[in-house]
Amino acid sequence: MTKTILIIEDDPGIQLSLKDEFESEGFDVYSADDGLAGMEMIEQNPPDLIILDLMLPFQNGYQVCKKLRQEGNNVPIIMLTVKDQEIDKVLGLEFGADDYVTKPFSLRELLARVNALLRRSAEPVSGSTVFCIGETVFDLNKYEALKRGKEIEYTTLEFHMVKLLNERNGQVVTREDFLNRIWGENNTVVTERTIDSHIANIRKKLEDDPTDPKYILSVRGVGYKLAY
Repeated sequence: MTKTILIIEDDPGIQLSLKDEFESEGFDVYSADDGLAGMEMIEQNPPDLIILDLMLPFQNGYQVCKKLRQEGNNVPIIMLTVKDQEIDKVLGLEFGADDYVTKPFSLRELLARVNALLRRSAEPVSGSTVFCIGETVFDLNKYEALKRGKEIEYTTLEFHMVKLLNERNGQVVTREDFLNRIWGENNTVVTERTIDSHIANIRKKLEDDPTDPKYILSVRGVGYKLAY
C-alpha cells in the first residue's frame, strides 16, 4: 500500500524539491505552506508521516507537533530546522518529534530517515505488550501509557525504546543497541546524541524527578538500564 507524506514547509523551493524526491520514490505527497493549513490537512487526510518545518507562519513546528501529540496523534514526525543549536533539537524531541534534520540537508539522508521511521512504525509488537514501570502502565498494542490513571503521550519511537529497556530489565542497553534495534543495523544517519535526547524526553514523562531518575539509569560512557 502506498504511503502518504505530508510536507509542511513555507519555502516553495524546498517544498517542491521534497515533493519531487518522494514522489519519485513512490510516495503519495501533499503539502501545506503554514502550520494551520497543515493541521487542517492532517484532519482531512491523515498521513503516514509528516515532514515539518520549524519556522512556519501562524503556527510554528513546535506548536503543530505539541498539539498533535496532545490529541493522541502518534504519526511519525521529522522536524526540519535551519538552526544548529542542540537546544532546538532537544525542544523538537520534547514536543514529540521523532527525528530532526538540520538545513541544508541531503535529500538521500532525509529519505533514509523517512524509510527508517516508516519501517519502525509498521513493525508488529512482539513479546510482552503490557508492563509497568513505576506507576506507569504501558500497553504496546494500543500504544498507550497511563501514569496514575492519566494518559501520557509517548511517540512510537519512545514506546519502542521503553520496550527494549523493559526486555533487558537490569541489563545495560548500549546506544549502539538502540540504534541497531530501532533504526536498523544499516543506519548511517541517526547519531547516539539522538538517543540521549529521546531518553531525556522519556524521563520527563516517566520519572517524578527527571534530574534524579529512579527507573532509567545512565551507565556512563555506555548507555542506559532499567531499574525497578
